[in-house]
Amino acid sequence: MLYYSKNHLWLKTDRNTAEIGLTDYAAEKLGNVVFVNLPDVGENLSAGERFGDVESVKTVSDLISPVDGEVIEVNETLLDEPEIISENPSEVWLIKAQVENISDGLMTAEEYDSFKESL
Repeated sequence: MLYYSKNHLWLKTDRNTAEIGLTDYAAEKLGNVVFVNLPDVGENLSAGERFGDVESVKTVSDLISPVDGEVIEVNETLLDEPEIISENPSEVWLIKAQVENISDGLMTAEEYDSFKESL
């Protein structure tokens, strides 16, 4: 399943694991990404809490977890090539997590589109 957060992250779930990435909308607003700060493998995630940040030429934006769980993989490529997020954000995951609980506030693609229109 594919979900979206109000913090402009996408979440692809498959049973108890999830990939988490930045939405196209967020990447467009940020502009060219120049640095990514991601958690270490094994770190715990708490829904609604910061787990890293993305720095662009315009600003620094916190990454807010949409799940409770544990980081099981970090996209190491982003540490050397953060700009690939700007090129294709819907395909570039930031972290993979073992999920214990998914935030109640996540949206479907339709709901997310409506949410973006209200901004």
